[in-house]
Amino acid sequence: MERVFNFSAGPSMLPLPVLERAAAEMVNYGESGMSVAEMSHRSPDFEPIIAAAEADLRKLMNIPDDYAVLFLQGGASTQFAAVPLNLMPAGGKADYVVSGQFSGKAFTEAGKFGDAACIATSKPDGFRYVPHVSASDLRPGTSYLHICFNNTIYGTKYNYIPQTGDVPLVADMSSCILSEPVDVTKFGVIYAGAQKNMAPAGMTLVVVRRDLLGNARPECPTMLDWKTMADNGSMYNTPPCYTIYMAGLVYKWLLDIGGLDEMAKRNREKAALLYGYLDSQNYYIAPVLPGHRSMMNVTFVTGDADLDKKFASEATACGLKNLKGHRSVGGMRASIYNAMPKEGVEKLIAFMEDFAKSNPKK
Repeated sequence: MERVFNFSAGPSMLPLPVLERAAAEMVNYGESGMSVAEMSHRSPDFEPIIAAAEADLRKLMNIPDDYAVLFLQGGASTQFAAVPLNLMPAGGKADYVVSGQFSGKAFTEAGKFGDAACIATSKPDGFRYVPHVSASDLRPGTSYLHICFNNTIYGTKYNYIPQTGDVPLVADMSSCILSEPVDVTKFGVIYAGAQKNMAPAGMTLVVVRRDLLGNARPECPTMLDWKTMADNGSMYNTPPCYTIYMAGLVYKWLLDIGGLDEMAKRNREKAALLYGYLDSQNYYIAPVLPGHRSMMNVTFVTGDADLDKKFASEATACGLKNLKGHRSVGGMRASIYNAMPKEGVEKLIAFMEDFAKSNPKK
């Protein structure tokens, strides 16, 4: 069977050259005589793999030395608790912008550990845009501001970086990490699950400014203490070795094609094609307000739930898989992450045109 175009929101497509190299090295990596999946994380075979992954990521994202890079387990959702446990002291407070489901979950989790406040939300308008906040909106004495930079389910993205003054800005970048250059120095913490743009599921990236380490609360579990993980080179316990290896291959692939400037160029071209089509017709509805649209997750509906269901089913039969929208919102969602080629978007648009002609609305 030929490979399909996989529009899944995650786990998502991986670059074909990465998959092919991983396949070639699956049984015997280098001269080790074993698979990376079998290696001890303490072995001289694995140590260069994790070191190269960190070095290549630092080069890709231009991460300064005063930031620690952590390769952790538990998914980005585990960081919903790790963030307040590391940054918000007992009796402290933290501010959150709720612009979608995952930022809402992060906000709820933080409320278990202190005074978490939602200082802005687009929920009343169906999360069709990202609220604008600045330092003047923050509460006095707040420990940090938390945002979700790209909202996978609703298809929105921050078109700005909030200015927070001396208050650390914490961003969940799970669904847009490595899609374009980002000034890391504008953030205190960036975290992201791997399964959208970096690697298979199983690894979570945390990039944290070193002066924010060492402030974990006494009740913070050791496994959630960023300083413990930084002091041990992400290997306090057995790390997600194979996923780190796969992420390292993706980082090399990105460097080989020209880095994040080139990746951003490709992503903008793909997004412009799809949004351009959506804006040129009146069969499909794109709910996200212009100027707030995600470059990674494009959401749309026909306005008829039965037609939406038929669309997803027929698209699957045509090799365009996982276009069904999130169960909480319905409709369709095309996740066009880094590994999605332009040809996949072109084939999707052609299918959308044919479907609209063959299925007139009542």
